[in-house]
Amino acid sequence: MPFFGAILWGTIIATLFVPLHRRLLVLSGQRPNFAAFLTVMIIVAIVILPMTLIAASLTREALSVYEKVQSGEMDPVRFFKQVHDASPAWASTLLDRLGLESLDAVQRKLSAGLLAGSQYIATQALSIGQSTFDFIANLFVMLYLLFFLLRDEETLSRRIRDAIPLQAEHRQAFLLKFSIVIRATVKGDMLVALLQGTLGGLIFWFLGIAAPLLWAVVMAFFSLLPAIGAGLIWIPVAVYLLATGAIWQGVVLIIFGALVIGLVDNLLRPILVGSDTKMPNYVVLVSTVGGLATFGLNGLVIGPVIAAMFIAAWDIFSATRESAEDNVTIR
Repeated sequence: MPFFGAILWGTIIATLFVPLHRRLLVLSGQRPNFAAFLTVMIIVAIVILPMTLIAASLTREALSVYEKVQSGEMDPVRFFKQVHDASPAWASTLLDRLGLESLDAVQRKLSAGLLAGSQYIATQALSIGQSTFDFIANLFVMLYLLFFLLRDEETLSRRIRDAIPLQAEHRQAFLLKFSIVIRATVKGDMLVALLQGTLGGLIFWFLGIAAPLLWAVVMAFFSLLPAIGAGLIWIPVAVYLLATGAIWQGVVLIIFGALVIGLVDNLLRPILVGSDTKMPNYVVLVSTVGGLATFGLNGLVIGPVIAAMFIAAWDIFSATRESAEDNVTIR
């Protein structure tokens, strides 16, 4: 269990990079050890190192935000007051109906939330510093496992297929669905989220908004949730900019968010994910949030995979039952 995450991501990365390993195996003259080692080194160079550098930069930025909040340099209560004072009459009426007419009450809620949030950031940063050994151990287990998963890919795949207690066609359907969902979730959903977060962070940096990397990560996270998306972050920021007199910055953010960040999901996701794994948005939302609640960050993949495997089982059993009923009717 302590290495659950390492085993999971070793399996996921192996599934994603099997095509590359097979190509390198041919180029290396069928030398499995060399091909697997070279594949692992490529994965370290293009995936592990960049993610580690981003995580380190994110930790520094989060600590910087925490320090600014503690010193009073960054005060969300003041930001809310500026928006409240600049709001038109209809907006003030709406706030009254929502029970936010008392600025003091809102300030108390924001202060309490801010204190809890800043304490969480500080605690997580300290935890990261104290768990360096755990990180290294998990990384070693993941890379070690990854090497053997790639090297022995054909043997392991055959043994897994043979062990599944289903008919051959059902077995193949399950394994194919698992592989497709893994690739779609990581290659499709996560790449789209990464791109949307990157674009959001860049426009925040261009407009001079504090902590652009931190906001980029938050937008990338929300991009994984259908019907919510990165707009949950950039729209309130755009409203704040407009309400506080930064008109051109607010307009630029709205245009960029709607035409660039928003369209990335509509244009790229169908290309990267395809139609084979298309699930209803409510299933994706519930499975993603439920996966996060149950498994932490690993649930971003585990949740949709469980949902997709359930749907695959549903389809297989439904088809089997229909076939049996047809046979009975014919007889």
